[in-house]
Amino acid sequence: MYYSSGNYEAFARPKKPAGIDHKSAYIVGTGLAALSAACYLVRDAQMPGKNIHIFEKDSVPGGACDGLDIPGLGYVMRGGREMDNHFEVMWDLFRSIPSIETPGVSVLDEYYWLNKEDPNYSLCRATKNRGQDAGCAGKFGLSDKAAMEIMELFFTPDEKLYDRPITDFFDDEVLSSNFWMYWRTMFAFENWHSALEMKLYIKRYIHHIAGLPDFSALRFTRYNQYESMILPLIEYLKAAGVQFHFNTKVEDIRFSIGGGAGPVRPHTGTGQDTIQRIQQAAFPRNPYSSPAKKVATRIVLSQTAASGEAEPGATTVIDLTENDLVFITNGGCVENSTMGAQDKPAAWKPELAPGGGWDMWRRIAEQDPSFGHPDTFCGDPEKTKWMSATVTTLDGEIPPYIQAICKRDPFTGHVVTGGIVTCTDSNWLLSWTLNRQQQFRDQPKNELCVWVYGLFPDEPGNYVKKPMCDCTGEEICQEWLYHMGVPEARIAELAANHANTVPVMMPYITAFFMPRAAGDRPDVVPDGAVNFAFIGQFAETPRDTIFTTEYSMRTGMEAVYTLCNVDRGVPEVWGSVFDVRDLLMASVKLRDGKPITDMKLGLVERFALKEALKKVRGTDIEKVLKEFEAI
Repeated sequence: MYYSSGNYEAFARPKKPAGIDHKSAYIVGTGLAALSAACYLVRDAQMPGKNIHIFEKDSVPGGACDGLDIPGLGYVMRGGREMDNHFEVMWDLFRSIPSIETPGVSVLDEYYWLNKEDPNYSLCRATKNRGQDAGCAGKFGLSDKAAMEIMELFFTPDEKLYDRPITDFFDDEVLSSNFWMYWRTMFAFENWHSALEMKLYIKRYIHHIAGLPDFSALRFTRYNQYESMILPLIEYLKAAGVQFHFNTKVEDIRFSIGGGAGPVRPHTGTGQDTIQRIQQAAFPRNPYSSPAKKVATRIVLSQTAASGEAEPGATTVIDLTENDLVFITNGGCVENSTMGAQDKPAAWKPELAPGGGWDMWRRIAEQDPSFGHPDTFCGDPEKTKWMSATVTTLDGEIPPYIQAICKRDPFTGHVVTGGIVTCTDSNWLLSWTLNRQQQFRDQPKNELCVWVYGLFPDEPGNYVKKPMCDCTGEEICQEWLYHMGVPEARIAELAANHANTVPVMMPYITAFFMPRAAGDRPDVVPDGAVNFAFIGQFAETPRDTIFTTEYSMRTGMEAVYTLCNVDRGVPEVWGSVFDVRDLLMASVKLRDGKPITDMKLGLVERFALKEALKKVRGTDIEKVLKEFEAI
């Protein structure tokens, strides 16, 4: 497997890999990583669909990309995903996935047209004092000292950031700024989260710094992520003959370790050996990896109560050969999630051991050090949890309050809030958003779906006076209405009779942000691996950043291309961090448009800057500096 950029390989179709008709694939889970792996097996590895088996412990696919109308409960969206125009792997795949709404076009086509005709941007990013504009005015509010703290983190080698929290690098100069409010609420970063992940995010999205205050850099789907992204993938795979096994849980995967070195992966294409050496120098391999041959030999399955394939609880095994490829979604950010209801809180049960993908990963990790360390991520759910809620407005009573803040009619089908609106003085640090409505194809036209989340669910609310985790859906709606500026005399009645709210507790929703070191996540294909790969948010792939659709899909593509020897480059991560124009733009925008010549510098630094500017006077360097208002 190797990386490529440009459109030469992007539009090429690889030859059919040798022996692929005699191989089978077993995929754990139906999240984006798993479904992407299946699609790449079909499209590029050209494996017969009937040879591909996908195991899902639940009765519906999608993993964290959900969106359901649950009978007796209501509409539920546990989370949402923003997309970027430089999600190279995502668009590589969706250009081949037919739309389920418009015959003859791809999912990428309809997504592209939608976001061209209805570009995303926010007219109100933050409020305070019960619905009043927070007065951020699109400014980051960073002092020179704060900007230097961010720059220091940016330039710190990854190895020095292992196992360190953000607060080792940022103090109140950053943590009290608008920048941190924008950042932490958009990405769900807590102060104790990984400094390494913070750095990787800054590097990965340096080209979006200017669009952070108003979300103009983002793009969204037309409907909820399940209907817009998951269903088209499912229909594509079913049409190819892929076998889905729902209510089937993978309890364990067993491996044979040793027995000689594993196979050497071929690197095809002119100059790709050089590319490989550069990549390996820039991104060191898992320190726990060894060249010992590693073979997946057995999958252990159990059936859940809804399964029609076997009695509930029945255990079966699949014995594997080296021609049986296994793609493992290890861990999961929505494992152990619980749902409440309009009249019931979402249960919080920290005494329960992590289930599902976490327990499976623990059993796998016991077999070899290169398979990662799951407890780094799932060992402290108090530090990885937050709550969301889906508020469905049932009539025209609440929408005018929404419109007063977002300054758009929410019933037009176009962009509404353009991203989250953060209530900066909320004890829960409450944020809420309405994407294009209706969010469900079959939703009544007079209803709206609002997604609400609280980053501090253990704090008492400003209006409800109890922690979010103890609140019913109705009480969470009351708190939201309070921060929207609804008259207090109307709050209880509106929350009870004009909305339905479903809360969700997610103990591991930010598990991937916990401080970590090299080796805590297994490589997509560990050294020596013959017939298996790790995929999803807890697998390690170079330079990309977790908590994105792109990361999940990239791991699926890399896994398939490596194990099947697909002769085509995986699209390289967008290289804005190496573009001097983006670096200049970000440097100026972080300082709210002030040029570098306006920085408070010491005598030596001022002299050095003055001399440097003299040397570039009249050159293209001076032109570039002026173009981006750096001087």
